[in-house]
Amino acid sequence: MSEALTLVAAYLLGSIPFSNLFARRLRDVDLREVGTGTVSGTGLYRVAGFGPLAVAGLLDIAKGAVAATIAGDNHVLAALACGAVVIGHTWSVFLRGAGGRGISPAMGALLVVAWPGTVLLLVGLAAGRLARHTALGSFVADLLLVPVLARTHGADGALAAVAVVVPLLAKRLAGNGRPPTDAPSRVWVNRLLYDADSAALSE
Repeated sequence: MSEALTLVAAYLLGSIPFSNLFARRLRDVDLREVGTGTVSGTGLYRVAGFGPLAVAGLLDIAKGAVAATIAGDNHVLAALACGAVVIGHTWSVFLRGAGGRGISPAMGALLVVAWPGTVLLLVGLAAGRLARHTALGSFVADLLLVPVLARTHGADGALAAVAVVVPLLAKRLAGNGRPPTDAPSRVWVNRLLYDADSAALSE
């Protein structure tokens, strides 16, 4: 498979919206039309419960792992595939540009390319959950991802981390729409830190 086709395949894998497919199949709900409009595991949990969430989450992790695996031994291509699968998840062609936050496919991809990154993302989620600021915990993990993987896996690890972190942070800033006209700078900060338009507790 050529390098370009590998990246296209990684993007298309990432674009498969498992959470929305489960929500549509089980509850006839389009996650883009409920709650925050994010196609995420949290949204799926709210409409269908833990079982579908667990299965969809594992499938999202798996598609990240598959995307990194098809790159083979080409470390640079594998790093770029990590980014492509996250981009597909966050801006899915099958959802007309909508999508989730990309953490699950990022964990799956990094599990293949640089496994400490998966551990770091999990720790960030867990610590954030305990502190009742899940998004803030994930943000701290995102910031640490590049230096940690640079130390554990050298330049290849750093490249994979950058490829993953850029779309993760870009999705936080983009949110699900334009920020309100009042205090837009505060909204940008809140989106970056809390993945929301306000600093209210995220969970």
